[in-house]
Amino acid sequence: MATSRSDSSRPAPLITVMHASVGSGHRAAAMAIASAVERMRGQAGVPEDADVEVLDILDFGRVRIDGNKTAASFTGATRPIYDWTWRYVLTGRLLWGGGTGWSKVMFPSFNRYVAEKRPLAIICTHITAANVAVGARMITGIEYPIVCVPTDYEIEGWWPHLECDLFCVGTEFMAETLRPRKVPEDHIAITGIPVRHGFELAADRQEARREFNLPADKRIVLIFAGASLPQPYVRFRAEIEQAIPFLRRFDDMHFVFLPGRDTEYSDNLKALFAGMKLGNVSVFDYVNDMAALMHASDLAILKSGGLTVTECLCARLPMVLLGKSYGQEKANTTMLTSFGASMHATTARELVSTLDHLHGNPEALHALLVNADGLRRPRASEDIVEATMKLVGVPRERERHFAEFYWGGKPAHIR
Repeated sequence: MATSRSDSSRPAPLITVMHASVGSGHRAAAMAIASAVERMRGQAGVPEDADVEVLDILDFGRVRIDGNKTAASFTGATRPIYDWTWRYVLTGRLLWGGGTGWSKVMFPSFNRYVAEKRPLAIICTHITAANVAVGARMITGIEYPIVCVPTDYEIEGWWPHLECDLFCVGTEFMAETLRPRKVPEDHIAITGIPVRHGFELAADRQEARREFNLPADKRIVLIFAGASLPQPYVRFRAEIEQAIPFLRRFDDMHFVFLPGRDTEYSDNLKALFAGMKLGNVSVFDYVNDMAALMHASDLAILKSGGLTVTECLCARLPMVLLGKSYGQEKANTTMLTSFGASMHATTARELVSTLDHLHGNPEALHALLVNADGLRRPRASEDIVEATMKLVGVPRERERHFAEFYWGGKPAHIR
C-alpha cells in the first residue's frame, strides 16, 4: 500500500509502517496506523504531501519465511512450549538491545530500500520489523525514528529496547514492563493498540440489526470462530461445539457465528444448525463492516487475540474469553480479567455457566463495560502518528553494534 498527494517530480516525504505476516493482527494494526496517516495529512506534523507505505518485512528476507505457517506450528501440542519461551526467555533480566547482525544476514534488500527511500520514520507492529529497521539505520547511517507498537497487552524481550525511539503501548501495565528494561521514560507513550477506523464511532444499533437481519428484541452474542487461518481456532472451536447443544435454552439471546474466511467450517455449521433446528443461531460468512456488527451486538465470545479484544473495547462490546490461553494471549487474558473488563471460561461447561449468569443478570454486561472504559483508547492510531511526527528531525546520538545484550532491572511483573 502506498498513497501520495504529491504531483511534483520531487519525492514525497515517506512514512513506512511495517508488520510481519504472522497471523492477521500485526498487519491490521499497521493498516490502521497507515489509514490514520492518510487522514492526518497536513495536521500534527504530517506533511500535506506525505506518502505512506505498508510493508511486510518477511517479503524482504533473503530466505522467504512463511510467517503464518510458523505461527500455526505453535497451535497444537507445542503451545505450552511457545508459552514458556514467550513468557520466560529474554523477558526477565537478560534482554536484547538491537544490532546489525540480523539485517546483514537476512535483510540486505531492506537496507537498500532505506537507502533509496530515506523514510521520515518507520513504525513497526512486529518485533522482526523493528529489529530489521534498527539494523538498516545502523548500516546505512540514515537517520529516522523507529516506533515500536506491540499488538498485545504485554511485551516480549526481543524488541530492540535500547535502539527504539518510542514504544507505543496499550496500558500502564506494559509501561511497567519496559522501565526495568532501561527504556527511558520519554521513550514510552501509553496510546492504546491501534484498530481500524470506525470502531470508535457511535452507530444506530437498530439500523445495524436491520442491515444484518438480526432480531431487535434479543441480546446478540457474536462468536468469533475464525480468521485468516483455521489452526489457531482448533481448540476454541472444540469447546464451542461442546456448548452448541445448550444454546437453545438461552431464549433471550441470538448467537451469531463468525467463521471468517473458512467456508468449509461455515458450511458445516449451517448444516449442523439446520439439522438441529436451532432457531436462535445465525452463521455469517466474511463480514466487511465488522464495526457495525459489533456495535449492533451485546456480547462477544472469543479467544484473547490482542487486536480482536481491542476492537471489542473500542466498540464497547462486553467479552467472554474462551479456552486456555498461551503466550501473549495469556497476558491478554490476565490483563482483561484483572481489570474486570472481561469474563473468562476455560471449558464449554464454564461457558454455559457464564451464559446462564449473564442471561439471568443482564446488568453484569454493563459492569463489564464500566470496567473496560479504563482500557478503551479508540484514538490509538492517531496518537501513535502524532507521537511519531514529534520525533522526526530530532537529532540523536547513535551507536553501532552487531548484537547487543544487556542486564535489566528486576522485572516489575512476575511471570
